[in-house]
Amino acid sequence: MAVEQKIRELQHFINGSLVPGTSGRFSNVYNPCTGEVIARVPLATREEVRHAIEVAKNAFPKWKAMSGGKRSEIVQRFRQLIAENQEELIEIICEESGKTKEDARGEIQRGLESVDLAINAPHMVKGEYSVNVGGDINAFSRKDPLGVVAAISPFNFPVMVPLAQTSMAVAVGNAVILKPSEKVPISALYISNLWKEAGLPDGVWTVINGDKEAVNELLENDTVQAIHFVGSTPIAEYIYHTGTKYNKRVAALGGGKNFMIVMPDADLEKAANAFIGAAYGAASQRCMALSGVIPVGKETADKLVAILKEKIEKLKVGPYTDDNVDFGPVISKESKETILGYLERSLKEGAKLVTDGRNPEILKTLNGFYLGPTLLDEVTPDMEIFKYEVFGPVRIVVRADSLQEAIDIINSHELGNGVTIFTNNGAAARKFQDEIEVGMVGVNVPIPIPVGYHNFAGWKRSNFGTGVMFGPDQANFYTKRKTISEKWLDVDTESKVTFAFPSNDNTK
Repeated sequence: MAVEQKIRELQHFINGSLVPGTSGRFSNVYNPCTGEVIARVPLATREEVRHAIEVAKNAFPKWKAMSGGKRSEIVQRFRQLIAENQEELIEIICEESGKTKEDARGEIQRGLESVDLAINAPHMVKGEYSVNVGGDINAFSRKDPLGVVAAISPFNFPVMVPLAQTSMAVAVGNAVILKPSEKVPISALYISNLWKEAGLPDGVWTVINGDKEAVNELLENDTVQAIHFVGSTPIAEYIYHTGTKYNKRVAALGGGKNFMIVMPDADLEKAANAFIGAAYGAASQRCMALSGVIPVGKETADKLVAILKEKIEKLKVGPYTDDNVDFGPVISKESKETILGYLERSLKEGAKLVTDGRNPEILKTLNGFYLGPTLLDEVTPDMEIFKYEVFGPVRIVVRADSLQEAIDIINSHELGNGVTIFTNNGAAARKFQDEIEVGMVGVNVPIPIPVGYHNFAGWKRSNFGTGVMFGPDQANFYTKRKTISEKWLDVDTESKVTFAFPSNDNTK
């Protein structure tokens, strides 16, 4: 007789404690590997969000007044706790997102890069100082925290993205509210406990679970000074325009349609291996996943597609409990249906099926949200599957006759997150770097994600606003500059009224 799994009742994290939701509205949290409900997460009302904001507002002054060195000690302890509890966190990530243990481990390591950078926040918010700019006046600047700031994170990286969005915000002295995806809230609540254990004062860190109602309160509430969002392009655009309408600082990072150009001189075996890992890893649920490959020349295309077909057909899809699988399920039943819709319509538009992942073997034994790796050849820029980001393991081949045509195809797309070229020709690589209109560029690097101390941001409709994820610009995003001109008056010196605009010549 099967034992029924107990469904966990999740909560919010407010003022240093777990707090039950009061809305009466809940969303199911699934294990994508089995299709089973593992938890219910409360969806906050506007009133609950306002309360959380007020708590953060009250906690902010004391946290702002703490020395930068002391704040860094707490961030460093938080980093240590993540490392010490890594294995438990991996299990949580895998259970609620479906990704493999290897992928979850890599996610945590990349997230720690953001924490490492935040430990150095005192150095990154140092001001400028000039002695005697004129008339015995000293001028200096300082960077102050904004106050209450909010981050809205996606489902595909339950740990890395929240850490990248919030670590610097906390370290420079803000009170931070995280609204995680309601599909993966367990990781965020676990991180909350680590912040508590690290010594972060109550109220400085908040997790509020919810849907659009909670998001709209964060966007419209006057106390919230900045919003950092990562997710799909349509929602990123909504977040940006709504947040700026309410005079907030907004960083809204959207989706990507990322291509790999393969030149005739490239090592096709190495290019194929790179493409497969970057295209199908995490069931293709990465904004920097390779969406397609653009081989240059018919001979290159024919050879590369043949190599890809042989390799892709050997990939194994299954649950994270199987250490031999290459990737797991997509996040939900709805996501799977959306991906299949793109696939079916592309075939009607004339794309050719190279590998078919619609019915993977694992579905015979598990009811999870599985799709096998699919590859479509002879896709053209007028097809729907070229135009839109497909967040699942259906990848495309777009053929080009020249490097210039390949560059033009990519530049014609409205998204500009990531791109790469595989070649041994330095001139081709230089032309590609110069002419491509994409924010993150790789040369023989399949996923050109910057390390934690470099800025991450796409171009065009992949990024709204000037904010970034990762990198030193985060310190600027979460602080505001104050410039001070200071003069100490000599009581024995005569003074007189002057109406001239201050300058080096007349400031005495």
